[in-house]
Amino acid sequence: MSEELNENVQPAVETEINNEIVKDEKKKREDFRKDRRQDRRERKPREDSEFDKVLVSVRRVTKVVKGGRTMRFSAVVVVGDRKGNVGIGTGKAKEVPAAIDKATLQAKTNMVKINIVNGTIPHETIGKYGTSKVLMLPAKEGTGIIAGGSSRAVIELAGIKDIVTKIHGSTNKINCVRATLRGLSSIRTVEQVARLRGKNPEEI
Repeated sequence: MSEELNENVQPAVETEINNEIVKDEKKKREDFRKDRRQDRRERKPREDSEFDKVLVSVRRVTKVVKGGRTMRFSAVVVVGDRKGNVGIGTGKAKEVPAAIDKATLQAKTNMVKINIVNGTIPHETIGKYGTSKVLMLPAKEGTGIIAGGSSRAVIELAGIKDIVTKIHGSTNKINCVRATLRGLSSIRTVEQVARLRGKNPEEI
């Protein structure tokens, strides 16, 4: 009789032990996942809400190496606060999100101050980069932004509300973005020119 009881008790004990082991394994997995999520939050800080971001282009690029071809993604991002500060950045990575993060970080470190007067630019300017040329003209209030897709991103995030632009030469997105930023960063106000010449703004 005692042998039969032992035979019945032993499977029940083994079942309880197995259940405990399964519970411990589940708890360990959950704790591991929580730690990984916490590490990701600490490793990837939140982006500043004061800056707006526009993804201009994402391209797939390949590089031929000794072992074959390596495929990566190239991203171009424009970052600005719509108050005269704007920057552009490019990034490459094996995954699109990583490339965008690299480009965003580079854009934030390369911010440029743009001189804006009454919502438009003070004078005509031409930005050049490679074979791309971007002509930018001041416009009256209410004109809006007359620009192509790649140039529009830089102009909008800079905070310009009225402007007329025309792209000449290559329409490559990276070249157009860089040419637009070069042209905007070369703009000078009357006060800056007067200071350089050693005169009063009224004399110019």
